[in-house]
Amino acid sequence: MKHDPLNDALSKINNAEDSGKIDCNISPASKLIGRVLKVMQENDYLEKFEYIEDGRGGEYIVKLKGNINKCKVVKPRWSLKSGQIEEYEARYLPAQGFGVLILTTNKGVLSHVEAKENGVGGKLLAYVY
Repeated sequence: MKHDPLNDALSKINNAEDSGKIDCNISPASKLIGRVLKVMQENDYLEKFEYIEDGRGGEYIVKLKGNINKCKVVKPRWSLKSGQIEEYEARYLPAQGFGVLILTTNKGVLSHVEAKENGVGGKLLAYVY
């Protein structure tokens, strides 16, 4: 529907994983989507991704690993402090230590583990497991 590009991107990844595909194309591209994909790659959910400029907003080509059970955007985007991360971890992830919450902070887009280490809070964007 193109109302929320991050939601559309994660839905495409989720659908491609469910159907057993090895790659998917995400367009239009944005810096936020790229940073979320980077966090997913750092946490071993994606093999690699590549940005291609096509003159119409760009496109990401994402190579999947087959490790994703579910990835979704969190709406509304909750603001949380560093001490509240565990509460949202219990709410959105199936088990402790399984999956990743993705936050946007003043230090950039981080996983919940990195946010705890840095002692920062932010807005909750998405989760992956």
